[in-house]
Amino acid sequence: MEWRAYRPGDPPQSLSASLSTTAEDFRLQAWEVARRAARLLREKYEATRVVLFGSLAHEAWFTPDSDIDLAAWGIPAERFYRAVAEVTGMSPIFKIDLVDGETCRASLRAVLEREGVEL
Repeated sequence: MEWRAYRPGDPPQSLSASLSTTAEDFRLQAWEVARRAARLLREKYEATRVVLFGSLAHEAWFTPDSDIDLAAWGIPAERFYRAVAEVTGMSPIFKIDLVDGETCRASLRAVLEREGVEL
């Protein structure tokens, strides 16, 4: 009977498949999303430079709760928030944060130069 197949405590098939993804697979997926975002920022929003920073740039720090941190240079000011909106909506899995590398705090700019990864 059909009702016997239903188990309220079991996650749906698609969810249980995603839960079995390894930490390494998750990290690799995040890198792919970061690369796609960088490509979009360069091609559509005229970014001259895109840098990944934060936990994904430091392999050992990245966890399933981590976000993707990007900094971009060269995006015209009047288009920057449109770029932020498009990039933050790129992935249903990962939260993406975008900062303007030209106008961010000097302390963050120092971190970007010291620890950032060019994309």
